[in-house]
Amino acid sequence: MVAMANVFDLSTTAKRFRFVAILEALTWLGLLIGMAFKYLPADGNEIGVKIFGPLHGGVFVLYVLIALWTARKLSWNLLTTFWALVASIPPFGTVVFEVWAVRSGRMAELSDESAAKNTPSLV
Repeated sequence: MVAMANVFDLSTTAKRFRFVAILEALTWLGLLIGMAFKYLPADGNEIGVKIFGPLHGGVFVLYVLIALWTARKLSWNLLTTFWALVASIPPFGTVVFEVWAVRSGRMAELSDESAAKNTPSLV
């Protein structure tokens, strides 16, 4: 949990990836809440979707770009890169992928070497 202490530190590639992954999940949350307010009440309000729809779309594109950049800079293999990109589709998948990448030793300085040795590799 100490590693999550300063999410706004963007000094390295891994830290930038973490920031954008969390941001993508938060915009997903905003969009889901906006959709709930639009469709659940009888006279729904569209303002949440109008705000978070384009915001999430922009952050989604940013996540895809930063995932490709991170894959190149941290020398991820094709399967890890594929899962990073697939993680952008389901809600909160980017955070799940980021946690897995840290635990499996794929996030450079964010990964604890001893944890990476004890975690079974999925890729």
